[in-house]
Amino acid sequence: MSLPPLVEPAAELTVDEIRRYSRHLIIPDVGVTGQKRLKNARVLCVGAGGLGSPALLYLAAAGVGTLGIIDFDTVDESNLQRQVIHGVSDIGRSKAESAAASIREINPLVNVEIHNTALDRENVREIFAQYDLIVDGTDNFATRYMVNDAAVLLGKPYVWGSIYRFDGQASVFWAEHGPCYRCLYPEPPPPGMVPSCAEGGVLGVLCASIGSIQVNEAIKLLTGIGEPLVGRLMVYDALEMEYRKIKVRKDPNCVLCGENPTVTDLLEDYEDFCGAVSEEAQEATLDATITALELKEWQDAGKDIFLVDVREPAEYEIVRIPGATLIPKGEILSGEALAKLPQDRQIVLHCKSGVRSAEALAALKAAGFKDAVHVQGGVLSWIKQIDPSLPAY
Repeated sequence: MSLPPLVEPAAELTVDEIRRYSRHLIIPDVGVTGQKRLKNARVLCVGAGGLGSPALLYLAAAGVGTLGIIDFDTVDESNLQRQVIHGVSDIGRSKAESAAASIREINPLVNVEIHNTALDRENVREIFAQYDLIVDGTDNFATRYMVNDAAVLLGKPYVWGSIYRFDGQASVFWAEHGPCYRCLYPEPPPPGMVPSCAEGGVLGVLCASIGSIQVNEAIKLLTGIGEPLVGRLMVYDALEMEYRKIKVRKDPNCVLCGENPTVTDLLEDYEDFCGAVSEEAQEATLDATITALELKEWQDAGKDIFLVDVREPAEYEIVRIPGATLIPKGEILSGEALAKLPQDRQIVLHCKSGVRSAEALAALKAAGFKDAVHVQGGVLSWIKQIDPSLPAY
C-alpha cells in the first residue's frame, strides 16, 4: 500500500543542489518536491557497520538533509571486508567519526549528527525523538527488540535489515500502518540457536544488497512514492540469486502493538530478555570455567586433558589452539559426538569467545561429564593472552 510522505518539503533547492541531484529531479515520481522532502528529512542509522555502511553512503548521496549515526564501536581490520564506509587509515578510530568523515567527503551538503555512544534504555527515546525515520543496522537481537519497541512507543517508522552468510532480509515496520518486529518475531530465538555474523560469517557484498534495499525503502517513505515494504518481508538468497516476498500481518495479540498491549514501556533489560546464553549454560559454567592462562599452565604441566574446539571447520582452518580436537557444537548437542569423548580424561571445551562452548558444556554435564570445563573468552582470549602472533577473526 502507498503511504503519504513522511516529511514536508524544504522551502527551496539551491543551484548547487539542483546540479548535484539532477538525476533525481528528472524522475517524475521524485522531482523537485521529492528532493525537497529528502533535504528536509532527518534519518538516524543505528550502527555504522555492515548494513550501516552502504545505507549511510547512499542516504548521503541521495541528499537526505540530516543523517544521524549512533555507534560506540571502533574500526577493526576485520570490518573492512564489508564495512565499505571505513578504510585502512580508520582502523582504531570511532566508527561514528569515520562514517561521518566519509559522508562529508561524498556530500558536504549533508548535516551529520554523531552519537558516539551505545544505544540503551536510558537514551533511545531521546535520540529517536530527534529523527523522522530510523534505519536499523544492528547485528544482535537485544538491540533489535529495543529499536522496535522504542520506535513503536514513539510512533516512528523504521527500516529493518538482517544478514547472515548468503542470506538477507529486509522490511519496514510501522505499527501505525502495519506490523512491528514483534509481530514477525514475538520471541527471540533460543540462546545459541542463531549464530551471529562474527560466528557464522557474512558475504561482504550481501551488506550492499540489503543496505541498498533499506535506503530504497527509506527514500520511498520520506517522499511518499511507491509501495514500501510495510507488511511484507523481503528475503534474499545470494547463492540462488533469488528474491521472494512474504506477507507479514499485524498480530492483534502482539504484546506491543496489538489490541490489548501488555508491553507499554521499554523493558528493563533487553540482554536478559534475549539471553546471550541459556540458563542451563549459565549454571553449567559455574565453577567450571578456566582462563586461557590456566589452560596454558595445564598444558605446560602435562595435565591429562582432552581439549575440544566446538567451532565450525572453516573457523578451525583460520586459527586453532595447539592440541585441540575439532568437534563442532552441533555434534555435541545432538549427542552424536559423545562416543568420541574419553571417559578417563578431563574435557576442556573452547570456541571463539566462550558462548558456544558454554552451551556445549551444559550438554556434556547433562550427559554425565561432570568435571568438564570451558575456556572463558575462547580462542580470542588465547590469542590476546598467550600468542598474539595468531590471527584473530
